[in-house]
Amino acid sequence: MTADSLPIPLSLSMEPLSKANHGPHSLLFKHLLSTLLEVLRLSTLALVISLEAIFILQKWKPIFHFLLLSIFLFIFIIEPYFLSSTPVYLVDFSCFKPPNFCKVPPSSFLENASKIGSFDKESVAFMAKILTSSGLGEETYLPPALHCIPPKSHQQESIKEAEMVLLPIMEDLLSKTKISPQDIDILIVNCSGFCPSPSLSSIIINKFSMRDDVRSFSLSGMGCGAGAIAIDMAQNLLKVHKNSYAVVLSTEILSTGWYPGHERSKLLLNCSFRMGSAAILLTNKNEARKSSKYKLFSSVRTQRSFEDKSYMSAFREEDSEGKIGVTIHSDVFQVFGEVLRFNIKILGAQILPPLEKFWHGVSTIRKRFFEKSREIYVPNFKSVIHHFCLPTSGRPLIREIAKGLKLGENEDEAALMTLHRFGNQSSSSLWYELAYMEAKGMVKKGDKVWVLGMGTGPKCCSLVWECFRPIVDESSKGPWADSIDRYPITP
Repeated sequence: MTADSLPIPLSLSMEPLSKANHGPHSLLFKHLLSTLLEVLRLSTLALVISLEAIFILQKWKPIFHFLLLSIFLFIFIIEPYFLSSTPVYLVDFSCFKPPNFCKVPPSSFLENASKIGSFDKESVAFMAKILTSSGLGEETYLPPALHCIPPKSHQQESIKEAEMVLLPIMEDLLSKTKISPQDIDILIVNCSGFCPSPSLSSIIINKFSMRDDVRSFSLSGMGCGAGAIAIDMAQNLLKVHKNSYAVVLSTEILSTGWYPGHERSKLLLNCSFRMGSAAILLTNKNEARKSSKYKLFSSVRTQRSFEDKSYMSAFREEDSEGKIGVTIHSDVFQVFGEVLRFNIKILGAQILPPLEKFWHGVSTIRKRFFEKSREIYVPNFKSVIHHFCLPTSGRPLIREIAKGLKLGENEDEAALMTLHRFGNQSSSSLWYELAYMEAKGMVKKGDKVWVLGMGTGPKCCSLVWECFRPIVDESSKGPWADSIDRYPITP
């Protein structure tokens, strides 16, 4: 998706959602309740410390010290321990670096498009306009099938593309983490537009001779947010299946999604979508704690498919000539803004400090009941989050999200540079952003990284990762190895 040709900008002001959402009152209650509980815990701690000081000065009996110590242990150690969920660790991840023969500069893309009989001059001119303002650079990649004139989009070419992007990263992940395919307990493969039979997960199981009891899943039709959703699904499975490894493979098969028609709303994806894939190893094994890069700190998943307007905002369908493509409606980014605000409200209630939640709750009440002209206070997520992986669905969208979250000048760098170097790789783009941060040495032990996935439906999934160990020597590895020294650039 790209925002350049759409008249309605994405708005991320933290205003209450429409009544059709059915969620604002319950969310506001969660904000206030969460804040009150944390204030109560802190007040209790202050009271315990004060009473302990009094007992020491008054030389009261040891039984009082024991009671206070019991209260402290229950509130701050025992209760959180039993209420905490199973920890999920990200051991490591790999991103696919396409071969050089797949590179497609915008000039080559347009030259080939002009030679394809299915595009008229107006369609080529429209795609040229989109490419000019999209933020894509000269080194993005398309699969071999789309370098042909005309492009090949039949089943066998899509299978070849799937094997091309998935098998190497699976091998690289296994090599990095020194585990065997036989060690994998859960396998999730997400690809929105291509759903073959046997499934993509079955292809992986067959190629790597995995166990007969591996729990395998293939997610399709979930758009650019599917990579984050697959992680959320894996962490839920790891809550149930103890002492397990889970592998998530994220990609998009472009040859099956190529649109050869004239409708402008369907031509957008031809311009911005490019090759990419990622493989991620997750586990709940205690022994993996020290070697893992990250721990999942928080996960929030929301959607708005219950609304017809939202549901139809991006839709795969036939045009008047029977050619299939994804229609991007002009209100898609307004819809995405709503689902993102809803997601941010829930995430904020989980991770923001009590004071930030308090002021946001107060400003929400003030706007709703007293001063409707006043702006709602936007919580400072940078008080908790150190790095941001944003959707790479176009330069205007990246900057609008960054503006809405009040990010600094360079805090959208990873998203903009990933878009420039690799294009919009759909569900796997977020991992190229994290790889960029690691290659630049941005992520330090203890830092928190917000990975934000958004896709058709529409749906939104936020993942917050806490860095668990120093990240070193990544600049010479992965997809950025031959270009990291050239970035950042001014896109």
